Amino acid sequence: MARLPAARPTLLGVRHHGPGSARAVGAALARLRPDIVLIEGPPEADPLLSFAAEPGLRPPVALLAHAVDDPAQAGFWPYADFSPEWVAITHASGHGVPVRFIDLPVAVSFTLDRARRERENDEPAEPVPSPVDPIAALARLAGRDDAEHWWEDVIEHRPPADDPLRPFAALAEAMAALREDERPAVDPGPTAEPDIERLREAHMRQCVRAARRAGHTRIAVVCGAWHVPALADPPSAAADRALLAPHRAAVKVETTWVPWTHHRLAQNSGYGAGVASPGWYRHLFDTAAEPDPLPRWFVRIATLLREAGHPVSSAHVIEATRHADALAALRGRPLAGLDETLEAVRAVMCDGVTGPLALVHDALVVGDVIGEVPPTVPAVPLQRDLTREQRRLRLRPEPAARELELDLRKDSHADRSRLLNRLALLDVPWGVPVPGRESRGTFRETWRLDWQPELAIRVAEAGVWGTTVVAAAEARASDLAIRAESLADVTEVAERCLRADLPDALPVIMRVLDRRAALDADVGRLADALPGLVRALRYGDVRGTDTSALDTVVAGLVVRICVGLPAACAGLDHDGAAAMRRRLDDVHAAVQLLPERRQDEWYATLRRLADRENLPGLLTGRATRLLLDLGRLAPEAAAPRLARALTRGVPHRESAAWIEGFLAGGGMLLIHDEGLLDLVDAWITGTPDDLFVEILPLLRRTFATFAAPERRLLGERIRTPARAAVPIATAEHFDGGRADAVLPLLAGILGLAHREVTP
Repeated sequence: MARLPAARPTLLGVRHHGPGSARAVGAALARLRPDIVLIEGPPEADPLLSFAAEPGLRPPVALLAHAVDDPAQAGFWPYADFSPEWVAITHASGHGVPVRFIDLPVAVSFTLDRARRERENDEPAEPVPSPVDPIAALARLAGRDDAEHWWEDVIEHRPPADDPLRPFAALAEAMAALREDERPAVDPGPTAEPDIERLREAHMRQCVRAARRAGHTRIAVVCGAWHVPALADPPSAAADRALLAPHRAAVKVETTWVPWTHHRLAQNSGYGAGVASPGWYRHLFDTAAEPDPLPRWFVRIATLLREAGHPVSSAHVIEATRHADALAALRGRPLAGLDETLEAVRAVMCDGVTGPLALVHDALVVGDVIGEVPPTVPAVPLQRDLTREQRRLRLRPEPAARELELDLRKDSHADRSRLLNRLALLDVPWGVPVPGRESRGTFRETWRLDWQPELAIRVAEAGVWGTTVVAAAEARASDLAIRAESLADVTEVAERCLRADLPDALPVIMRVLDRRAALDADVGRLADALPGLVRALRYGDVRGTDTSALDTVVAGLVVRICVGLPAACAGLDHDGAAAMRRRLDDVHAAVQLLPERRQDEWYATLRRLADRENLPGLLTGRATRLLLDLGRLAPEAAAPRLARALTRGVPHRESAAWIEGFLAGGGMLLIHDEGLLDLVDAWITGTPDDLFVEILPLLRRTFATFAAPERRLLGERIRTPARAAVPIATAEHFDGGRADAVLPLLAGILGLAHREVTP
């Protein structure tokens, strides 16, 4: 019996994410009615194709494939609803037709990547020739400089053909001619670097042969147009087997669906798909049945601009449509493209101003669409737990970044804060803390949320720490504390742990913290560690976390800092004194957050620093100012200390440093105390010229920290001639008549009868 000839597949060459290609694929499949659809894509994701029929899977979405032993080695295959591959997938799912991915397995690609990196570590790699851009090459042959415009005119804006297969045949012929020109003159041989494109096409051909062996006779293949000639004129199956045989997969791969966004489709590097205008492409795809897609496009733009406060009328829409059509005719284009529409918007709707076009670009040309993936899709356990938490807290990923303000006194807000802090510990920066509306009780937090699809890789990487968010964050926090290089690093982990409410990780962190603190004798490092621990105590109080162990560590640190600080301040040069002054301020601010019983010893330490004469003036001046602000040093006692610091026996640089420490933080003290101002003024004006030049940088640095109104008031006070001080009202100098004169006005302000305020 004669053997029937093998069924030849119908090859549908496409441009990825092209709405014209997507429409053409849909029409071709409707005509062909294939019994199997083969698509360029990762074969490991075949089990996930069945989810395309679920209503919960809404594009844009992407297939994520990552190595199990190294989740950072990953790849994305994004699909929008205007992607030809997605149209083919949904057609097959809707008609009960088998669908398969036929690209080179991801496991083989990952294995080749690892081998290449190992070779590059041994010796420098030779430059890899850039791949051919077939679209640009065809545009040049057609005499067009702009490849995108040429493709839109020939493919995307082309009306449907009577025969839906004719455009694919023409494109296949063009690609065959291009590949003939690019074919290497000499076979590189079996020892050369593997040609990934040749391997991909060999595997595609093997998959087509497998479909034939399975009995399929109407085979449709959807792939990049560049690969069509290699599939149309295949070598022998033995040759393909020989080409693929040396390259075996040595990497285990997991795949899943993840949400994607139009903004990621618009990116040209990394995992982005390089679609510059996904919103525009989606509009073209959605309006394929309409004779002219422009009117609805301009209506959408007009609605957007009106909502933003720009006066746009129906007449503007009509005129913009005419303007875009006229531009297209002048440029010889069959239909106005995106460039023509934006030029029409600028000229007609924006009065020639370019600014509003940024809004149009972000909201419509790119768009703020984010896909959805149903919970039934297989994922790593950590991702499933994160999805459950997002739904429970009503904190789902959104396409655009936004700010989230939390009030930690509310249970739901506190839970959201815990989740974001736990993800931050796992290096999944969905949320980043930003300055916001703070409260003295630390009850408020502000986060900037920005979900990027590649965070799915971070979640997969974090899966090594645990199967739930809380378990993984606890394991990660403990590991960070154990591997921390400094005491300050451990305190940072403790602070983050308390913010994330991870009580099971605290014992490990506290043991590490207590051991590091006990062994560290450097007062500077102890001072660096204290503020973070105190903040951790505060956040623990807000969330109701047991912080008794941390409180003990903080108490011990305060005692050790107070004991060792005076000696640590002695003998410092200017840079060392400046660093210690910053620590002094930080510790002082932290102590103010502690209970009063912890503060007295610190205040006594400040007094010792202010009274010692062998310390840098920057530090003694700063300690004096802190005591004065606390009310633990009387105002009349500050002037003699300043006078001593400015005496002739003290070097001018040291005096300037004392003033810098004393006045740091604001100049209101000099404005309200004329005695101190006179002392500083007299010292500055009495400084010899040569010494004044030497201390001028220090003085400028000091006064530059004052607010502009403070500097202006000081200047006016110094320019104004001295006036006699107004006597303070006392029992001996009380003018009853002047006091009685204000009583009627006071009664009116308070709403009282005059007799009620009459003494």
